Amino acid sequence: MDKLRAMEVFAATVDAGSFAAAAEALDLSAVMVGKHIRALEAQLGARLLERTTRRHALTEIGAAYLERCRDVLASVRMADGVAESLRAMPQGVLRVTAPVAYGAHRLTPVIGDYIATYPQVKVDLVLNDRVVDLAEEGFDCGIRSGAAVDEGLIARPLALARMFVAASPAWVAQHGQPRHPSELEAFPLLGFATWGPNHSWRFTRDGQTVHVPVRGPLTTNNGQALLAAALAGVGVIVQADALLGPALASGQVVQLLPDWALPTRQVHIVRLPEARPSAKLRTFVDFVVERLG
Repeated sequence: MDKLRAMEVFAATVDAGSFAAAAEALDLSAVMVGKHIRALEAQLGARLLERTTRRHALTEIGAAYLERCRDVLASVRMADGVAESLRAMPQGVLRVTAPVAYGAHRLTPVIGDYIATYPQVKVDLVLNDRVVDLAEEGFDCGIRSGAAVDEGLIARPLALARMFVAASPAWVAQHGQPRHPSELEAFPLLGFATWGPNHSWRFTRDGQTVHVPVRGPLTTNNGQALLAAALAGVGVIVQADALLGPALASGQVVQLLPDWALPTRQVHIVRLPEARPSAKLRTFVDFVVERLG
């Protein structure tokens, strides 16, 4: 039998003056009230109430135990209140994970606005281009790129990521602009390890599809490293607009094959399936969806 519930029944019985009155107040049967109190007495090895045909009186042990029961029950109510307060008002530390480029260029400005709106929340942002296990590594939520999302997570879609193929201006000056995707096979293509081995770039135009296998001198699991390699003239890269957008706008890299399209990538914000997420998590997910959805 639940000891905390039994303590609650014991205190209610003393306050009500009888098993019947306590049963009515607690929506229990008088028999069940008696079972709770007898279970407490059996655990303690002492009588708490002296029972007569007309009334119940506390024993000396019962009076002392009642005082402590009230303290325990009050502490439980306070703990429940703290939990409800945390659930109702966004506060505390929120741990978030995201891919490096997306986190740095898209998510961080949104986090700044969120913190300004909810100053009681501190965001711990960890950027990593590998797939992170939220539960195992202690994250509240994360950004995932790609069509597949773990069925054990609750996912909300964000705006699609556009993909570009690009190289440095010096590379273009030396090799020229390719006119067809198949021409890329003659050049060093830099691989993104997160997309797996034997990856191909898929180009489409006017119903035509061309697959270009990625073979080159460098593969890395970090988009920023790929961009740095492209800027150094090591080869050609494919990355999302979150990373390449600023570099294209500033002229650091040049888009290749602008008439050909690469597949867009779905982006989600994901969280663990809590029935009642905390206020900080609920408001953060809504905030990100509103800004980046």
